[in-house]
Amino acid sequence: MNRTLVLVSALSAGLMTTAGISQTAAAPSAPAAAPAAVEPQAIPAKIALVAFEQAVFATNEGQRAVQQIQDKYKPKKDQIDTLSKEVDSLKAQLQSAPATLSDEERATRLRNIDTKEKELNRNAEDAQTAYNADLQEAYGKVAAKVSVTLKDYVSKNGYTLLLDVSGQQSNVMWANQSTDVTQAIVTAYNASSGVAAPAPSGPSGPTTARPRPTTTTPKPAAPKQ
Repeated sequence: MNRTLVLVSALSAGLMTTAGISQTAAAPSAPAAAPAAVEPQAIPAKIALVAFEQAVFATNEGQRAVQQIQDKYKPKKDQIDTLSKEVDSLKAQLQSAPATLSDEERATRLRNIDTKEKELNRNAEDAQTAYNADLQEAYGKVAAKVSVTLKDYVSKNGYTLLLDVSGQQSNVMWANQSTDVTQAIVTAYNASSGVAAPAPSGPSGPTTARPRPTTTTPKPAAPKQ
């Protein structure tokens, strides 16, 4: 009997007594049945590890996205490289200038170097910021789809706990390699996405470092079981 029915029964009994309709004391209503307690059960643990961020970028779709972004920023990278070489050349010329170089000429060269170096730094920072933003956006789109594959994989394979070890601050100090499902997820996603592996190409983005999302924007977390 739920709480509403108990309340209605109590009010009805009170009204009947007040009106004198019945002189017989109403029998107390039975208390509501308490919900059955759920007993916790111990089940065998089956733990999986996944480097989720690396898995996203290792998929064919992730690699294709990175290549497209690098191709987009290649002209800007070439421009920055050219300006960097120009600054290095001007510095070398100043260092090798004869001692007879006038103070005025030296000051002019230093100002020119300073102007070009500031331009170089500004262009490089702007390009890197835009590159990271595009990379983060592409990561989020692919990660959302890889998450679905990951959740389906661990569910079908009976895993009871999934740990993401993408970050350098992971609490997992050691684990058997057989618990790492990263490559299995990459393979499963590639098969379901239908995206072919992109042709290999050299680094062409503003940075040659391994592509990673910026830390200021939260990335999608690996799904919990």
